[in-house]
Amino acid sequence: MRSLFHFAFNVTDLDMARRFYGGVLGCTEGRSTATWVDFDFFGHQISLHLGEPFKTAATGHVGEHRVPMPHFGLILALPDWQAMAQRLQAAGTDFVLKPHLRFEGQPGEQWTMFFLDPFGNPIEVKGFASLEQVYAL
Repeated sequence: MRSLFHFAFNVTDLDMARRFYGGVLGCTEGRSTATWVDFDFFGHQISLHLGEPFKTAATGHVGEHRVPMPHFGLILALPDWQAMAQRLQAAGTDFVLKPHLRFEGQPGEQWTMFFLDPFGNPIEVKGFASLEQVYAL
């Protein structure tokens, strides 16, 4: 059995978080209290706590793009990534980096997109034709 990843971070409004993570991203809600809520983030646990979100800046360099750091995200099989991109576009998401292909024809070829949750937390979602290529050299 592989390990599950747990990530806890701050948001300023739990109801808004439920609408975004549950409604837009399609994550299933888990346990909650008046100050935090858990979600099944595609097989991993995220815990959203009331508080000040972490500060980020576009200091990461990937190819010709600058990306927000720190950020978190997930890797999906390409059909699931395409469905996620369509769901985000239909929800009117303002992308930091619109869905696009990078490293075309190279090891690690991937589709990627960056966007912010309603609290400014940066999220990257990658799509691979084969998940065996995630760590390709």
